[in-house]
Amino acid sequence: MIVIRQLTVFAAVMHMASAAYPFHAARATTKNTRKARMASKLLAGATETENSQLGRGRQLEQAEPDLSIYEVKFQQCQFVKAYDDELAQEEESKTVLGVKRFVVFRLCPANNCASCAYDFGEYIVDMDTYLEAATESLLEDREGMCGLCEEVCYADDDATKNAGADYVDCDSCVDYCAYFENMDDNGKYMESYLMAECQQVYESDDGTEIYAGAICSNSGATIKIGAFSDQYCSQTKNSINIENYLENGLAFDDDILAKVVDVDSCVSCIAQEWEIPEQNDQNDQNDEEEEVEVNEMCQTLYEASAKCESKYGFDNWWKDYEDYANQYVQEDLVCDFISSLGNGNYDEDGEIILSGSSSSGGGLGATGGQKFALTVFVLSTVGLAVYGASLHSQLTKGGKADLSSQGGAMA
Repeated sequence: MIVIRQLTVFAAVMHMASAAYPFHAARATTKNTRKARMASKLLAGATETENSQLGRGRQLEQAEPDLSIYEVKFQQCQFVKAYDDELAQEEESKTVLGVKRFVVFRLCPANNCASCAYDFGEYIVDMDTYLEAATESLLEDREGMCGLCEEVCYADDDATKNAGADYVDCDSCVDYCAYFENMDDNGKYMESYLMAECQQVYESDDGTEIYAGAICSNSGATIKIGAFSDQYCSQTKNSINIENYLENGLAFDDDILAKVVDVDSCVSCIAQEWEIPEQNDQNDQNDEEEEVEVNEMCQTLYEASAKCESKYGFDNWWKDYEDYANQYVQEDLVCDFISSLGNGNYDEDGEIILSGSSSSGGGLGATGGQKFALTVFVLSTVGLAVYGASLHSQLTKGGKADLSSQGGAMA
């Protein structure tokens, strides 16, 4: 069944995420000899895929791709409802299904980011990580640009103005930077990204609560601030305009949040230096090539994400990468899961869409057989999750576990 396939792929991706990506955890908690032994066992017990066959006999060593030649391009935001252990243990919770928030993005060649048609990688990461990394990077760039704008555009000498003309446009940056500098004083606007993390904004006398948090649009093409009825921001209240509950009648300014999810633009992975080079520095750059520094946004997103790279020809997608074994053998599942999000298999609230309608009700809905299969799958997933957590605990605490003796292949 297509639905079971979607959920199986989702479970595999979530297992990788819940284990905090084993290839990173192993690097931090085990010795080099144990790393090699663990990777060997993982590969030995895994079902062979096209990727594992291609990589047979090659040694995985520590290496990082050169991210400086790529740019980040937002693709999609999507909520997915799945079993949540915390909700299951909470007595007052009305559901055991929590909302998992994902963002799909690409690393595109800097000289081809607009079309991003080849030699790129596609990735999926939790929305909180994406928003935090992206907003911090864009805020640093805005602060750096505005600092340089003030230095150049308000300079007393023409030499400074002329030297800075290649780095800032005074006709636009002066008003732009003044707007944000005075935002707290004018009392009309607040930056919407500040409400991206789930937080309570209202409570009525009868105990009704309203929470604000980031939410995906219907198409997944944008991220906005929406209203929720619970502290986990899992139950949306689409009929409520969250701006009506901001203090002092404030309205949102979406400058940063809009740039974070702009599907028509790309964010360079090169760390920006918002200063005018000294003349001697300019001469030195002409004599020798300066080492390029990668910004924290690209570094963070690449390390935290599940990766779909080989099918798109991404350079250095797996070779020479120590502790990459788990990601490597499951890459096809990651690619399938990303594809399922792009095919419209989930609605805005994260419900699986069956036969053109949401599984939560309405339209044709799910058949009895589908509901039974979904129930069996959820129960099976819970059991696998408990077993996976136990096995991961044994590995990280130094316990010996021979995966090949467990009688099963890796998903």
